[in-house]
Amino acid sequence: MLRGLFVTGTDTGVGKTVAAAALLHRYRSRLPLRYWKPIQTGIEQDDDTATVARLAACDPHELLTAGVRLERPVSPHLAARLSGRPIDIEALVARVLIEPASSRWIVEGAGGVLVPVSESANMADLMSRLGLPVVVVARTALGTINHTLLTIEALRRRSIQTAGVIMVGVPNADNREAIERYGHVHVLGEMPRIEPLTSGSLLGWAASGLDRAGRLMELLQ
Repeated sequence: MLRGLFVTGTDTGVGKTVAAAALLHRYRSRLPLRYWKPIQTGIEQDDDTATVARLAACDPHELLTAGVRLERPVSPHLAARLSGRPIDIEALVARVLIEPASSRWIVEGAGGVLVPVSESANMADLMSRLGLPVVVVARTALGTINHTLLTIEALRRRSIQTAGVIMVGVPNADNREAIERYGHVHVLGEMPRIEPLTSGSLLGWAASGLDRAGRLMELLQ
C-alpha cells in the first residue's frame, strides 16, 4: 500500500508542478518524501521532474524518474497514440510498488481528473489504483468555483478521497469561501504567483502559507 498524496489540477497549466514542489518543501523534514510523475507528455518542451528537482532542491533519491515519457505536448491518450506507445496503468502501478515501503509519495498527474490516458482508462483510474488522497490545485480567478467543484465531484463519484485544495493566483476570499462551503473541503493554502520563482522563495511560502493546520500529516504518515 502506498502512502502519500496525488496532485491533480482543475485544468492544465494551473500550477500542479509548483504545488508538488511546495509540498516537498513543507513536509520533507518530517517524512521521507519522494516525487513521481508517472506520465509526462511534451517531454522535449516540459520536464516536470526536472522542474520539481530545481524548485524543491531535491536530492536524486527523492525523485523517481521512471515512467511514461512522450514527445507530443498533447493529452496522454493522443500522445501515446501518435508515438505508438500505449500507456499501461497496471505497469505504472507495478513500477512504483517495488519501491521501498518507507517512501511517502507526492505523485503528480498529467492534466485533470478525467483526462484520458488510453482508449479505456483516464487519470482517475490511475488515482484509484494508486489509492492516494488527492490534492486539487485550482486557480483563484473567475470560473474556479465551477471547475473546482466539478473536479471534487468527479473524485467523490469514484470514491477517491480529496485531501484539500491549493488555490493559485491573486487571493480571492469569496472564491475560497465558496469552494470550502460547497465542496466540503479545506483550502490548504493560497499560493500567489511567486516572482522570482526559486527554491528559496517557494520554501518561504510553503513554510508560512501551506497547510498551516497540518491537516496533511495524518494522510502522509
